[in-house]
Amino acid sequence: MNSTWWKEAVVYQIYPRSFKDSNGDGVGDLRGVIEKLDYIKSLGVDAVWLNPIYKSPNADGGYDISDYNDIQPEFGSLHDFDELLKGLHQRGIKLIMDIVVNHSSDEHYWFTESRKSKNNPYRDYYIWKSGKNNGPPTNWPSFFGGNAWSLDETTGEYYLHLFSKKQPDLNWENPELRKAVYDMMKFWLNKGVDGLRMDVISCISKNVNFPDTDTDDFNETIRKYYANGPRLREFLQGMNEEALSEFDCVTVGEGPGITNENALTYLEEKKGLNMIFHFGHMFIDQGEGGRFDPIAWSMDGFKEIFKIWDDTFSKKGWGSVFLGNHDFPRMVSRWGDDKKYWAESAKLLCTLLMSMRGTPFVYAGDEIGMTNVALSSIEDSKDIETLNGWSEAKKKGVLAADFLKIANQQGRDNARTPFHWNSSDEAGFTSGKPWMPLNSNFKQINKDVQEDDQNSVLNYYRTMISIRKAHPVLIYGTYQPIETESEKLFVYVRENEEEKILIALNFSEETVNLHSRFISKIQEKLIGNYPPLTHEWMILRPWEASVYTLYKELL
Repeated sequence: MNSTWWKEAVVYQIYPRSFKDSNGDGVGDLRGVIEKLDYIKSLGVDAVWLNPIYKSPNADGGYDISDYNDIQPEFGSLHDFDELLKGLHQRGIKLIMDIVVNHSSDEHYWFTESRKSKNNPYRDYYIWKSGKNNGPPTNWPSFFGGNAWSLDETTGEYYLHLFSKKQPDLNWENPELRKAVYDMMKFWLNKGVDGLRMDVISCISKNVNFPDTDTDDFNETIRKYYANGPRLREFLQGMNEEALSEFDCVTVGEGPGITNENALTYLEEKKGLNMIFHFGHMFIDQGEGGRFDPIAWSMDGFKEIFKIWDDTFSKKGWGSVFLGNHDFPRMVSRWGDDKKYWAESAKLLCTLLMSMRGTPFVYAGDEIGMTNVALSSIEDSKDIETLNGWSEAKKKGVLAADFLKIANQQGRDNARTPFHWNSSDEAGFTSGKPWMPLNSNFKQINKDVQEDDQNSVLNYYRTMISIRKAHPVLIYGTYQPIETESEKLFVYVRENEEEKILIALNFSEETVNLHSRFISKIQEKLIGNYPPLTHEWMILRPWEASVYTLYKELL
């Protein structure tokens, strides 16, 4: 595989609103990130992905943009942005900006003009249709509940919004809209930005016939009707030709609806993206109703998804590896054990993240093992998806207590509580009142408590990141899962011409035997999340992770 910096990078994702507040207004900001640049550097990461920082009414955490070329005043100014970018580059860290081009805010100038009349010059910047049978044009459901079309009284037509009513979908069929988007991308790339993370890029091309969905399975509706549209490859190629080809930048696409069968069409050399986020494992516990319809998942299914996607990219393209971000619960609460084996399972998940083929993305707070937060009431939620989800659930007779339990397990608020810097008031995040309540466990789980503890989750991350960088086999090597007697064991080998590494992970509270056939082949233990035992390779204790180099000549 061709080596590039973005394949070898570890990316640190920052949700600015919750990272560090510099001025006491309770909202994280750019100067707060600047204050913590040395901490970011200490992790050993190579790039920062910054969630949207543009002007926004903040109906959906900044993913509703009202001005693409300016900074949300709560976060600072363009001058602050320039200082942040310079500070990152001085430390050898690249910056990936979050670009949202499937939709804008309804407060964006384009949309305020578009809705004025049917013949307004900006009308076709968005998707407008007449209703059908005294209702919306289609039965499409929104990601955030309810129908994906809203009637606008001014013209009597409906506009499409796959997300909230305040996020009208942009009409990529319009070449003038596409040019405006490309110009906006060049604005940031000309400033020196090193990459673009493209929000729901899989949905920019729609089926312009707009058929009704024929399934109650929401994720199937995404795959069949919202994503992978007929002109997607054309739009991506145009984006490269008109904007991206002028710059040395990386592009990462967020891909709901992307499958292993169509993924490579997004990654054509010089015509597509560099890599994508797929959601195979991230939707594994969602039923037909989506996020608030949880279902049981199995480790066999979890492992199979990693195998399927590694096979997809084994000869062409490149994937990303992540276990959590701003849109999902905290990874140690979701995939691990955030109670008895909190530290062990947080370290195990880090081991998985840093030993898979694909670019690893670490969501800020996961490196100190931050956990889900328990909202005391639905009204405490700051997330439009949860609040809208409750509105829909109420109509179906769901009890508030039952929905709250699901929201505390599945909701996005879990990932958006402020970062825990220390044990002081408000966890050192702000000198004021934080925009959303902190997790109550911040005195036990915070950065300063872990900084000088060599056995901490934080320092395990630092070590595991350095191990990944020291062993190119963990970046470019082949991936071979190993069958085990226990479903709870996740064991695999990474191999290249020079080296072979065995990764053994126990996703359970039980002590499990690791097959003895590995004993004679083990050369050295690189890292583990438990103190060593005599013959420790024969067993894996609860939530134990072990990484070994193997003798190649014996294999």
